[in-house]
Amino acid sequence: MAFRRYFAVPAITLAFAAFSLTVQSAQAQKKETFKALLSATPADARTRASLAGSGTASAVLEGSKLEVTGSFKGLLAPATKASLHSAVAAGVRGPAVTDLTISKGMDGTITGSITLTPEQIENLHKGGLYIIIDSDKAPDGVLWGWLTR
Repeated sequence: MAFRRYFAVPAITLAFAAFSLTVQSAQAQKKETFKALLSATPADARTRASLAGSGTASAVLEGSKLEVTGSFKGLLAPATKASLHSAVAAGVRGPAVTDLTISKGMDGTITGSITLTPEQIENLHKGGLYIIIDSDKAPDGVLWGWLTR
């Protein structure tokens, strides 16, 4: 009987510890959703006349992986490229962190994923990640949208 009592306590302790780690892991992997409205925004005055269109995008952050999906319509020229950029703050341009897959038409879809660094995750939470869609007529961006909660 003493033998059973001696091993019962460590077994219960181990089971509780395993359960606690499972709960903590599940909490650490929670999903966060971000949205972006893609609107025609000129990079400079020269491209203003060639801008039209709109779109939406959403991004789901699970752990450090960010999955981006979206759609756009009404461009005046076929889309050529889409990319995710990182900036110091919302509204401030920054470098591309990854290219996104895009349908190359005047209407289409956007998809992509990236594993973010801790700094990029912090920047995402501060509103510092954004999507740009380029077109033949606006190679510096026709549609722009900042990811926000």
